[in-house]
Amino acid sequence: MRFINPKLDYAFKKIFGSDGSQDILISFLNAIIYEGKNKIKSLEIIDPYSPGQVQILKDSFLDVRAVLDNKSTVIIEMQVANVAGFGNRVVYNAAKIYSNQLKSGEDYPEIRPIIALTIVDFLMFQKNDKLITNFVLKEKSKNFEYTQEQMGFVFVELPRFKKNLSELETLTDKWIYFIKEAAILEEIPTSLKEVPEIEKALNIAKHANLTPQELDKLHGQETLLRDRRGQITFAKQEGEKEGEEKGRIKEAIALITRLLKKRFGEVPENLKNQLSDLSLSELENLSEEIFDFTTFDDLSNWLSKKQRSIIDN
Repeated sequence: MRFINPKLDYAFKKIFGSDGSQDILISFLNAIIYEGKNKIKSLEIIDPYSPGQVQILKDSFLDVRAVLDNKSTVIIEMQVANVAGFGNRVVYNAAKIYSNQLKSGEDYPEIRPIIALTIVDFLMFQKNDKLITNFVLKEKSKNFEYTQEQMGFVFVELPRFKKNLSELETLTDKWIYFIKEAAILEEIPTSLKEVPEIEKALNIAKHANLTPQELDKLHGQETLLRDRRGQITFAKQEGEKEGEEKGRIKEAIALITRLLKKRFGEVPENLKNQLSDLSLSELENLSEEIFDFTTFDDLSNWLSKKQRSIIDN
């Protein structure tokens, strides 16, 4: 028995956003937003997923959207790879939905709160050690909340969750474990069966219950995800290499400057500027030849020759 990965956009929408997944979504939202308290009694899933959408479903930033029984709107996004501007995107999407609520003839009192729930498979807030963080509008110096709690942002950082099956205690624990580990399960664990909505979610996530078209869609997303992660890793490695070389160049320039100052006095600014244009290998060559110099003129001549050789080539 194998299960699809809930962290994939398509799988997440199928599990939490299908017509008939209302009970699953209610349990999940109560666990994440309200610490397991039974605050949400009912909701309406907006634009629910259906199997017939498999060929036309567009990749959307907002995986699931629902209107709660108190008329608040929750927008839910599962994001696996960190991308530039992601935090801005979360705020933008929430603000766009918030500002588009009013229909013709309606007034501001009709505007209802928006909650943006974002689950990420990377560390988003480096100074934070909490698994779930909640943000609302607050006064900056006195730290009291805005009169109307109209917009809230809830983030779940999956890498901060370290519990294994035997350590799961709360409803929140079990739902986060489901999101993080469902893809590697071989069967439905007893501790997860204790929550009917999680058992139902796992049954939806069974490979055997998916059509060939749905499996193709998921495999395509898995391939895309691996490619994105590979690109991010490569870019990071290249950035680290570039950063290391820049650091070595900076150290070499500092060493040469100290040697010159010790031998000839304060280094003229124009010569300092020319040193900063040299490559690491050129600086290494200069550090060997510097002991043959008798004045700054020798350094200036060496730099001029180097510049002429570059022009000639």
